[in-house]
This record gives sequence, structure tokens and C-alpha cells, in this order.
Amino acid sequence: MTTDAQQPAFEGLEPRRRRRRQTERAAASHLPVAHVVLDIQAAHLGQPFDYLIDEKQSEAAQPGCLVRVRFGGQRVSGVIWSRSETSETDASALRFIERVLSPHPIVSASMRGDITAIADAYGGTRANIVRVAVPTRVAAVDRESFASADGAELRERCAQSAAHAYKAFARGYEQARLVDEALAADGFASFVIDGLPGEGRWREDFAWMALRALASGKSAVLVVPTMREVWALMHTLNAVGLRAWAPDESGGSSGDVAVLSASLSPAERYRAYRAVLAGQVRCVVGLRAAMYAPVDGPALFAVLDDAAYQYADGLAPYANARGVCRLRAGLHDGVFVAYAQARSVLSQWECERAESVGLGVCGPSAAVHGYRDALAASAPPVRWLNRDELMRLADASVGARVPHTAVRVLSKALDQGPVLLSIPGDGVSESLSCAQCLALARCMRCTGPLVGVGQTPRCRWCGAAAVHWHCARCGGERLRVIRVGAAGTARELRGLFREMPMVLSSPHQAEGVIEQVADAPVIVIATPGAEPRVRPGGASGGRYRAVAILDAWTSLYSQRMDARVDVLRTWMHTMSYCNARVDGGVGLLLGETDPLIAQALMTWDPRVLAGRELREREETALPPALSAACVWGRNDAVTWLLREIGVRGGDWSTLQWQGQRIDSVLGPVPIPQARTVDAREIEEMGDRVKAVVRVPHSRRAELAKRVRVALARHVASRAGGELRCRLDPKDLL
Repeated sequence: MTTDAQQPAFEGLEPRRRRRRQTERAAASHLPVAHVVLDIQAAHLGQPFDYLIDEKQSEAAQPGCLVRVRFGGQRVSGVIWSRSETSETDASALRFIERVLSPHPIVSASMRGDITAIADAYGGTRANIVRVAVPTRVAAVDRESFASADGAELRERCAQSAAHAYKAFARGYEQARLVDEALAADGFASFVIDGLPGEGRWREDFAWMALRALASGKSAVLVVPTMREVWALMHTLNAVGLRAWAPDESGGSSGDVAVLSASLSPAERYRAYRAVLAGQVRCVVGLRAAMYAPVDGPALFAVLDDAAYQYADGLAPYANARGVCRLRAGLHDGVFVAYAQARSVLSQWECERAESVGLGVCGPSAAVHGYRDALAASAPPVRWLNRDELMRLADASVGARVPHTAVRVLSKALDQGPVLLSIPGDGVSESLSCAQCLALARCMRCTGPLVGVGQTPRCRWCGAAAVHWHCARCGGERLRVIRVGAAGTARELRGLFREMPMVLSSPHQAEGVIEQVADAPVIVIATPGAEPRVRPGGASGGRYRAVAILDAWTSLYSQRMDARVDVLRTWMHTMSYCNARVDGGVGLLLGETDPLIAQALMTWDPRVLAGRELREREETALPPALSAACVWGRNDAVTWLLREIGVRGGDWSTLQWQGQRIDSVLGPVPIPQARTVDAREIEEMGDRVKAVVRVPHSRRAELAKRVRVALARHVASRAGGELRCRLDPKDLL
């Protein structure tokens, strides 16, 4: 008789096997309680939760390791933040950690401190920051070995290259010695650098700063807006002797510079993250994801074009790369550098007004500007062909998009090399302007832009109706609608430059963005950020013979708070592709624009515009003169939060500013539905509004705390309705 016979069954229909009863688990004898930050984004569940560590897991369950635990009725991942002997939770309610997922800590002690500080600064939770700072774990990568690199060899190699590169940096900037000493010394330092002209100048300056930091034993984190700048900077770093971190012949990986970006594959990003965490790589280049590079010890944090829109995180708590990098530089006793050709208003405030303010995310900075001779030698001469100038030249084509004077200048440049024509974009937008002088119509209460075609105009910032409106410039009382568009530029220009080859570079065109063009007579029409580079080696020296900015009048009707600074930054970036004056280059600005923007561009001095913007912000009590937060969502939820944090009917309802009491809140004003809204969210996202909360800088930390508590209460009460908040918004819209 066979005793081990089994009943045949089809696959998938076998009898269910009973699970073995779990044996009793004993808590670790040393530090048995783990404080775990769970991967749960709900604001009211942002605090660490306590779990017990089994004695068998005690050695593996180190702070910073990724673990799997049971929370409620589900299994979730989390990071062990710390361990302790006791817990405030009753012992009978504590559960054991089910599994330790990572064989090594993936969040170092210094990184855990940085994450906590960032969450506190922006009113979020540690889980919010861990979600974007720590890439998805890939088990196969965890089985690879990562060892710390030989620091002495790297410092010696970088010191030789840094000494040679410093000569070029010192010839261009007045305060170059201050930057060099700060990178070599211990302690925190912050700089605002106004970049010199030249399409490749910023890459050379970043390369020198990285070499100097590495030669001094520091790490270097270089943050840029787009992947195009990432690969361009990697090419420059490779030219000065820093190798890209990549697989080698031995089966492992080696190199000096790693790229951190959300655009990489999960395995590539996690592998680069582990290499930086282990100290195998000391230099990091990337997009805003690089601001969370797990560097340890003193480090350089440099941000290119610190006012770029790409630096605003799209996930709560919406941290900004500039603020995060400056905060981390302070925590690491490192050096922070905000580098841009057009200085942002925040950078101007840090250089002029921030002596007594130390917020972590912003504070006093030393200004670094180029020598006058260096500017003259590298900047192209820019001519502003507006109506007055064309009438002085007796040009009969006044009012044309490309007047005859510009056609003659461009035609002469085409005889020797390529010419770049920059257009504002491919889209169409609507703005209200004065019918008499065509200036952008602004609110008489807060200077915000007016909107509302076919109805009573209202301010887009504070929501006030434009009753008895009159223009602050000319006194006119009538409004008109301006429709801005730039499509079809190539068809218009073919009639002016017959039989001349044309290249169109734009993300919205069939050919997309063109990377390079030949150093030969050709007209290149490009949108901002899509300008092709000229292949080096020709008669033009790798630059355009002439650069013309078309439709300058479109800059008058942008409704963003940072509109003028953004326009200047775009135009300076475009003009950097032009040959310098000594090489025969010429720049043209075609159309009406704000004279202050034109002056800053022609003199290549961004301090002119940034200083005026700062004074206007101080007059109207707008950031960076004050700290601010944008609150948006469903009307009832926004109204509730404003009362909850005390800015409506509470202790912060008003604030003292320049000798008078003003309201702390601008708005609420209606805003459109999100583009990604679907039918299921219409009710939750209906009646959307936005409000701006203003507080003195001394109250910013308390504002972040109040916002975090209020959002947690809103989620915990299951009140429903969209409700979000962002501190330090780039724009108030």
C-alpha cells in the first residue's frame, strides 16, 4: 500500500498549503526599537513609526536601511531613521520588522539630517523628501560592490588642472580670489556670480569650481536646468581631466563624475546614487534631482540660472533646487554658488538686503561680477532697433517685424557665416494693455496683471476689480487685448532672404531641436533653449556672426511676476551665441520693450534690472522682500486653511510694512482646472482658487510649521477637496 500517493490536479488547482505557524520572535538585546519613516505620503502620517527589531535582524537593520513592515492591513516599505532602547508606544502595540530589504544603508546619517531640514523648511514630511531624494531600489545593483575612491590621487590630479583653469577665471571676475579662498577653506560661504558672455563660458567656470573643490577634499554638486546643459558640462569636465563614471573593462564601474537625473533608467540612477553614497564618486552633475545627491562632508553646491522654472519640484512639498542647495551647503559647511548671466531678484536681495536674515534657504551672499575689460572683450555689441531709433536712421520700414536696417546688417553677416534669429515661441497668449501707450495693464492695488476679456477686468494676483482704472504711465483709461504669437516666422523671412538656406530649431517642429549647424552662411530660426551650436573650426570660431532677437514687444505683455528678469535671462543666453565685438559680431534687438531690459542687455549688466525689480518688490510688499506661500485648491478648503494658519481672522491677519498695516493675504482669486483633471476629479477640484500668504522673514519657519499641521488636519479629517501649498514660489500665478 502506497502511503505517499497524491490526488492529481490541474496546475493552479493544487490544495492550499497551510502556512507554518510563526515561532516566537525575540527583540534585539541592543537598541531593539526602530523608528521607521514609511513610504506613505499622507501629511498626517509623516512622523516616524516605532517597530521592534528581531535579534536575528539586529546586525542588518541599521539606520538608513530599507525595510518592509506591516502598517494597518498592508505591507509598506520604509527607512530606519534611528534606533533606541525604548518607545513611547505601548509594548503590546509594537510589531516586528518583517524584512530588511537593502543589505547596506541607502540613506546616510548626514543625508537623514538634510532631509529633515528640507522637510521642515518647506512644510512637508520626511517621507515627501525621501520619495524624490532616494531612487527606486534595484536588487541587482545592491549585489554590486562600491568602494571609496582614492582621494589623494584625485586631489593631486585636480590640483594641477585647477591651477591652470583659475588663471582664466581670475582674468574675468573681480572677486575671483574670494571664491578661490572659500573653496579651499573650511566653513560656509555663499556667492552670486554674474556670468560673463560666451556660450561656453559658464561651463569653463563650473569646471574650475569643481576642480578646485575636489582638489581641496570637498565634493561637488553641479545643478543645471536641462539635459542639454548636462551633456555639455560633462564634455567640458572630460576635457579638463575628469572622467565620466561608467562601466569599465574589469566588469565594474569607474570614473570621477556621475550624472543624477530622473530621466535615467532606474538601474542607472540607483547605481550612480550608490556610487556617490559610498564615496566612489565625488562630483555629481544633473537636473534638480542632483540637489539630493548623497554627498557627505563639505561640498560645493553650484546652481546654473537659479531662477529657472525647471528647479521647482512638481511633488509636495514643492522644494526649490536653489533653496535646497543653499540649505545643504550651510549644513555641510560648504560653498553655495548661484551662477547666472541675468541675476535673479532673490540673488540681488541676498547681495543687498539680507545681512540680518539667515533662513537657511536664503541669506547673505557675496556678489561676483566681471571686469569691465573682460565684458567688453567677450560681449557682442547690441543695437536696439525700436521705433525711435529707426526714425532717427530715417528707415522707411518703421513698424516692420524685420526692418530694412536689420536686413542690411544680417545680410552683411551672412556673407561670412551663420546668423541666428530668435523668436519668442510657437504659442499664442492673451493680455490686457493700455490702448494708448500699449503698456501692460496692471492693478492699481498690488501691481498685478489684469485679466478678463469681455468682462470686468480683475487682478490675477489679488482679485480686485479694475474699477475706474487708469494707466500709471500715460493716464489712459481704455484697455485693449494683445494676442501674442510667433508661428510662421520662417515663411515670412523667406521673402527677405531669398535663396538663403534656413534651419528651424524648435521642440514643436517636425525636426525638433537641432544640436549643431555648419560654420557657413545659413539662417537659423530657433526658440529660446533650442539654439543650435556652431561647429567649431570654421572662420566664425564656433559662434554666430550675428544674432537678432525678434518680436521684443512680446516681453511687454507677460503676466508673470519674474517676467522681466526671465526675458533678460533668455536674451542674454541667446546673445551668448554671438561673436564678440573684437571678432566682428553684432547683436540686434528688434521691437519695443522695457527700456530697462534693453539697457541691461546692451551694457551686459544684470544689476540694473535686478536692482529696480527689488525696489519695486519692496514698495509693493512682494517676495523676496517678504516670505510668501501660495495656497491653492477648492475654495472652501483654501478658506479653511487661511483661517487655520491665522492669516484670516487670526494673529497674522495683518503685518507691519514700511510704517503701515497691510493684509497678509492676496486673493483668493479663481484659477482654471488642472490640465490633467479627469471626470472623477471634477467635483473635488471644482471652484478652484489661489491665495498668496505674506509674512516677515522672521516668521517663515513658523509659517512652514503651521501649513504642515493644517494640511495634516485636512487629510486626517477626510474633509475632501483639493488643497495644496508651496513656499517660496517663483511666481505668484
